[in-house]
Amino acid sequence: MNKTLDIKIGDRIATLELVSQVGHIVEVKVDDKLYTLDMIQVEKGAYSIILDKISYNLELLQKESAKQFEVHTYNQIFDVEVIDAEAKYMLNRGAGIEDKGERSISSPMPGKVIEIPVKIGDKIKEGTTVIIIEAMKMQSEYKVKADRVVTDILVKEGDAIDSKQPLIIVE
Repeated sequence: MNKTLDIKIGDRIATLELVSQVGHIVEVKVDDKLYTLDMIQVEKGAYSIILDKISYNLELLQKESAKQFEVHTYNQIFDVEVIDAEAKYMLNRGAGIEDKGERSISSPMPGKVIEIPVKIGDKIKEGTTVIIIEAMKMQSEYKVKADRVVTDILVKEGDAIDSKQPLIIVE
């Protein structure tokens, strides 16, 4: 059954391995430590976990990417990302998973450009929406992760786009 994946939790990257599952008893190995969990899904995205006679409740909320989640516990929130081959490649090239130096804004899936609220030359602050894309009947806002200047806009409103296609260039 062994299924292994790397996950990024905050700044830490851990290897998570599903060792076995019999009913709701799950054995997982995180890095080299084995855990036996009594785990059930109580509703979509919400889990009840018992570990060493202590109960934990987790809620998983998917973010913009299919590989990114926000995990809520009783008193904490964690950003979690599944590290696949593409992300490993970017890490090995020194780009990082959440690269504050991003220069190209793109969508992880194909869609349609709904709105571009910026223009070339705009000086924009961290968190500013630079493009709104509709994919699978949902609209997503793409924001810059640091203060930037818009240097090029490669699409226009109404354009159909491909996944990972550069849409807006910032510096």
